[in-house]
Amino acid sequence: MASKNLGNDSYIGYLHGKDKIKLLISRIASYAFLVFVTVLSLAAFYILLVNATRSNNEIAAGFSLLPSINIGTNLQSVMEETRFNIFKSMLMSFLIAGATGILTTYFSAMTAYGIYVYDFRGRNLLYKFIMVIMMIPTQVSSIGFFDMCQQLGLLNTYWPLIVPAVASPVTFFYMKQYLESTLPLEIVEAARVDGSNEFRTFNTISLPIMKPAIAVQLIFAFVASWNNLFLPNLIISKKDLYTVPIVLSFVRSDLNSQFQDLGYLYMVILLSILPVVIVYVILSKFIIKGVTLGSVKG
Repeated sequence: MASKNLGNDSYIGYLHGKDKIKLLISRIASYAFLVFVTVLSLAAFYILLVNATRSNNEIAAGFSLLPSINIGTNLQSVMEETRFNIFKSMLMSFLIAGATGILTTYFSAMTAYGIYVYDFRGRNLLYKFIMVIMMIPTQVSSIGFFDMCQQLGLLNTYWPLIVPAVASPVTFFYMKQYLESTLPLEIVEAARVDGSNEFRTFNTISLPIMKPAIAVQLIFAFVASWNNLFLPNLIISKKDLYTVPIVLSFVRSDLNSQFQDLGYLYMVILLSILPVVIVYVILSKFIIKGVTLGSVKG
């Protein structure tokens, strides 16, 4: 029994013969599989990074794992593009995705908090209604949404891409499940006894507990908004307002035409995914911190 309380390495020391060999083989196989999956996941990104530094002739000549010296030339080609401004599109997409992520996570967390904490008539019915809405694809209501935006004069603006993010059934469901597993109702009751109002209790007690869940959903919401082509393509028709997915649709059309500068194309794609990588790197520490905190408490 004493050996069960020891760490993994100490536990291996207590094993003998075949059991020890089997455990070591199992661990080596697990690590080998994880390394293989990691390399496989990063391979496409590495190839993209390498091709963004190569010229069109070098890319046409064949595959290479070594970067070249043409990154400046490819970047200059992107900056001289006259059909669109990729950097302005990246800025606009970043603002839209950032606002969408913040609105989605905050209001979904607030809705989940209200349904989880408060016991009121119709709570279960409201929860089921939100779950039904979650099953309806966005494309089903696109025609009515377009007509509404046209009547309100919101076409060629970013508001239709941001404001609807307030209602996100998928994020709400995740937040509610997380609250049920991490937030005891006794904490909320204690805050009320101490004189804290409901809004302050949510912002100062519940939100800090939900940081890992908020970080995860913020990443998902940001990436979903950043990659969204359907709705921006429906609402925006002015070139000055193009978002990154619309710009990438032009790049994709170049692949099917006589356009030959593949180095330029890879550079555009690389620039378009860099903000997503940066956001993930920034927010991932909150996910790791939350998991570590949960394991210590457990």
